[in-house]
Amino acid sequence: MTTIDTVVAAVREDLLSRSELGIAKYGVTLDRTDLNLRDWLQHAYEETLDQANYLKRAIMEIEREAMPEAR
Repeated sequence: MTTIDTVVAAVREDLLSRSELGIAKYGVTLDRTDLNLRDWLQHAYEETLDQANYLKRAIMEIEREAMPEAR
């Protein structure tokens, strides 16, 4: 019996789509060799900061929506 995890399948689709977008936008893959380890870590760090901002913004929206209608 084959069981498919639909969440994993959706993530796989997202990864492929994101890769295709990056290749189209930047003309390179993650196999590129012009960046050193520190450069890769810097990119990841900056993406993480962006993620923190997106999460905080979403949390603030949820909190605003949960407030009484005294706005």
